[in-house]
Amino acid sequence: MANITMKELLEAGVHFGHQTKRWNPKMKEYIFGERNGIYIIDLQKTLKMFKEASKFVQELASDGKIILFVGTKRQAQDAIAEEATRCGGFYVNQRWLGGLLTNWVTVQKSVKRLKELDEMATDGRYELLPKKEVIKLERERKHLQANLAGIKNMSRLPDAIFIIDSNKEQIAVREARKLGIPVVAVVDTNCDPSEVDYVIPGNDDALRAIRLFASKIADSVAEGVQLMTDKQVADLAAAAGAAQQKELAAAARAAEGVGIEISASDDDAGAEDISMEDVLGAGTRKQPAAARDSVAEDIPQVETQKV
Repeated sequence: MANITMKELLEAGVHFGHQTKRWNPKMKEYIFGERNGIYIIDLQKTLKMFKEASKFVQELASDGKIILFVGTKRQAQDAIAEEATRCGGFYVNQRWLGGLLTNWVTVQKSVKRLKELDEMATDGRYELLPKKEVIKLERERKHLQANLAGIKNMSRLPDAIFIIDSNKEQIAVREARKLGIPVVAVVDTNCDPSEVDYVIPGNDDALRAIRLFASKIADSVAEGVQLMTDKQVADLAAAAGAAQQKELAAAARAAEGVGIEISASDDDAGAEDISMEDVLGAGTRKQPAAARDSVAEDIPQVETQKV
């Protein structure tokens, strides 16, 4: 499981919250204290809750589930895109389109249109169109690319979403809760933790803090995928071993059956079930059955006459 240390949290400034006048009372249990008018987040709880969230994400990834990374604020855009791409996940880092989850069928139509425009740009169809038409299509493609590039290959709804700043991504949180999709989020002192399933108390504004959390969650996803691969390999090896054992057992049974047949034929030979032709040779002429019967009838008569 991806580990995070207290030193890394301190160096990234994860413990710095918002000003004391900008806070959500529901975050009280995650606040250690106040200094210079700024709340200090309890990093002991951050460590503990991050481990829980990381374990949850890893288990999902090991089962082949989809985790969607979401972070549209300027500080998070690059980190979200890079880390999601690194672990083979999906992301939204420019703008959360309303209904991205709850109106998935319509969003898929836009994704299909984006793929169509990408194909047109690469297979030479643009060259057959007027310049003005190409400019119009490129403008549409650029707009769709900005909003849908990270989910272009996501074939179904995600099984969980990881969010930077649940306040900024309120629409995403509400859509996920409406559909019963678990939410893992970095929550600052001005956020509502009751809307999040797996809370990670921490600074959601500092670039270093955002990159730290995004990279560690991506590591958890990558480890989960590796576990799934190892499990598949082990299952294949076990299946191959079982098949081999089955073949060996079948071969043993076949050999045993051959031995039984041989011993049975030996027993039959002991019962004098022998062909006379085989014993006397192929040149022996077999006497007709009628002749044998007549001889058998004549012999007793001769004997009685002699007596």
